[in-house]
Amino acid sequence: MREDAWSEIRIGDLGEVFTGRTPPTERPAYFGDDYPFITPGDMRQGKYARATQRSVSHEGAELLKRIKVPANSVCVSCIGWQMGEAIMTDKPSFTNQQINTIVPNGKVEPSFLYYSLRPRKQELLSLGATTGVRTPILNKSAFCDLKVNIPPLPVQRRIAGIMSAYDELIENSQRRIRILEAMARTLYREWFVHFRFPGHEKIPRVASPLGEIPQGWTVKKLGELTAYLNRGLSPSYDENGDSTIINQKCIRDERLALEPARRQTKPIPPDKFVRFGDVLINSTGVGTLGRVAQVYQNLDECTVDTHVTIARSNLDTDLDFFGCTLLRHQETFERLGLAARGRSPIFTKR
Repeated sequence: MREDAWSEIRIGDLGEVFTGRTPPTERPAYFGDDYPFITPGDMRQGKYARATQRSVSHEGAELLKRIKVPANSVCVSCIGWQMGEAIMTDKPSFTNQQINTIVPNGKVEPSFLYYSLRPRKQELLSLGATTGVRTPILNKSAFCDLKVNIPPLPVQRRIAGIMSAYDELIENSQRRIRILEAMARTLYREWFVHFRFPGHEKIPRVASPLGEIPQGWTVKKLGELTAYLNRGLSPSYDENGDSTIINQKCIRDERLALEPARRQTKPIPPDKFVRFGDVLINSTGVGTLGRVAQVYQNLDECTVDTHVTIARSNLDTDLDFFGCTLLRHQETFERLGLAARGRSPIFTKR
């Protein structure tokens, strides 16, 4: 056999596989800040799960100690429409029941396994959709039977090293972008909230419905700044559809992520196509209502579903000012939710 020969090996033969579990939510003591608790929603931040929405306490870790996974394990979501997402742990962690995690053995370089599984999202989703149930699912046995093409370890390490270098560059660039975004929002607050803009000392303040503002400034309603303000459409999902639909999961941490978006086939009215500079606002749901993200890319054949509102500025309003203003009002949008028994919070256009 050649030294660089590749072989096809079952995932179950490349390491121990664990299916996660969620601690009982009625016991708050199981949750804390001690161990990351990874869910599919945390799997779109790059190679490593460096930040999670929830964490497990030492007490919760003791409950789940048999399924604790070490650093450099490979997590793959195996239930739901986010199936096939892959991420690595950078420290001892736990996952929920939607995720199968491989703790690699000596046959495979962990990063190589991650890069091998990462492009197979659509394949896993297709396999899960053939089970005949409404929600796609790939159980642990079927997941373990999946095969991966594996070269000798020295080749794996060279490949993983090259790929990891690119991921590090991406992560560093994203870190710089976040710093610049934070600087821009700080500048916005200084100039447009605290009114400490250049030369503000020479401008007198006058009364307004929102309190004192610099002379010459005006107070306007959101509707006066927008050319379009409406929610999206009810989609006809089809993974082979010709358009993309953005949902609530795409809007988090004041950013737009297209990985959770889905394909659909329903015709899209012209105004509902997402455009560069649009601000997208989650309009329903506990925990998601009010999240805001601005679109800073040109998206072809893309819209939002009925749980998301498109706010599009008029020609007289600066795009960046418009976006920063709405980002600042996320808590306001959440408070505008009209809570009713048996119904999720929601805010609507008036």
